[in-house]
Amino acid sequence: MSRTASSDNASRDVRVRRLSAARARDSEAKTARSLGVVRDLLGSEHRVTFAGVAREAQVSTWFVYNQPQVRNAVQAAMDEQRGLGRQASLRSSSHRVTQSGLHTELALAREEIKDLKKERDRLRERVRLSLGAELDNVNRSQLIERVEQLEREKTDLKHELSAAREQLTALERRLQESEDDLIAARAGLRRAMRAVPSK
Repeated sequence: MSRTASSDNASRDVRVRRLSAARARDSEAKTARSLGVVRDLLGSEHRVTFAGVAREAQVSTWFVYNQPQVRNAVQAAMDEQRGLGRQASLRSSSHRVTQSGLHTELALAREEIKDLKKERDRLRERVRLSLGAELDNVNRSQLIERVEQLEREKTDLKHELSAAREQLTALERRLQESEDDLIAARAGLRRAMRAVPSK
């Protein structure tokens, strides 16, 4: 192996180590931020969701789902809130999910999907405008790293969009179930009223 090739390999190894270290620091910062958001939401008694934590911590939903420490913290907080909700429902019906609440969640999920699509389109436009200029100023290894980074960003956006769509589907299903329950309750009330003897 020539001295130049050996130097290039050493330089590439240094860049890879720096990138790995930078990614690790970024991941640690995102994790700490996300865990802090979970604690804050629990303390303020706001509802904890994967999408909500991602939004407040300014990280991707994919990161929240795929970082084990964050995912476990969010799931534990959701389980805790569900447990508290079940206890509260025995004391008061005011904590039950309302139809208007489901409509609100559905609207928020739709807005999140719109935001994700806009972000995807912005990234595509940035790539389209900058890739040609970058190709003139980078060597092969830098180009490979850039392409890999763009692929990761694309994958992240796909995961976020998929998670948002799943959330939207779940909310639509809950809304339909709530409407069905409401219809059934009204029908039962009408039957009960008819069964009351008139004086």
